[in-house]
Amino acid sequence: MEVGFLGLGIMGKAMSLNLLRHGFKVTVWNRTLSKCDELLEHGASVGSTPAEVVKKCKYTIGMLSDPSAALAVVFDKDGVLEQIGEGKCYIDMSTVDADTSSKISEEITKKGGYFLEAPVSGSKKPAEDGQLVILAAGEKTLYDEIIPAFDVMGKKSFFLGEIGNGAKMKLVVNMIMGSMLNAFSEGLVLADKSGLSQQTLLDVLVLWLIQCSR
Repeated sequence: MEVGFLGLGIMGKAMSLNLLRHGFKVTVWNRTLSKCDELLEHGASVGSTPAEVVKKCKYTIGMLSDPSAALAVVFDKDGVLEQIGEGKCYIDMSTVDADTSSKISEEITKKGGYFLEAPVSGSKKPAEDGQLVILAAGEKTLYDEIIPAFDVMGKKSFFLGEIGNGAKMKLVVNMIMGSMLNAFSEGLVLADKSGLSQQTLLDVLVLWLIQCSR
């Protein structure tokens, strides 16, 4: 399978490398083109613009830093929309809001292309290890076709239905994780103020988590 990949930040670089290591042909693009050099060493091709990548590849993945970057890659000059069309597929794995996903989906669909939002749960290490959780929504046929790539980049993929559901699920997950981290930090402070060893607390929590996972 040949895949285009737009955006080589901390996450995109690791995800692209995993695709290359598992035998995918990958054409990459990044706003700062020098970031493509390491991918070249691993066998990737480089596109000079997002449009050029889309023209070459049936499937193109975007992993951009924020909603404004995700929109710019699609709508700006030499962007995804200039070459998207019948038989072309775009998968946006950036963390964006539901409205941003809907805007991108609407315009790509108008031009006859297929769109899937697929934000991920996980950070640098899971991206490097291919252990991301992928939260996809949109065109089910495209989801089924791109599963081989998802299986390389992630440990589990979920199809959540209509566009916007992936973005909403990611935001809910982030809220829960943020609340857990806040409670964890407060627990460490409370242990310290109570004269307890923070390391012992960590050891207790690890054992508890192991028991809960059985």
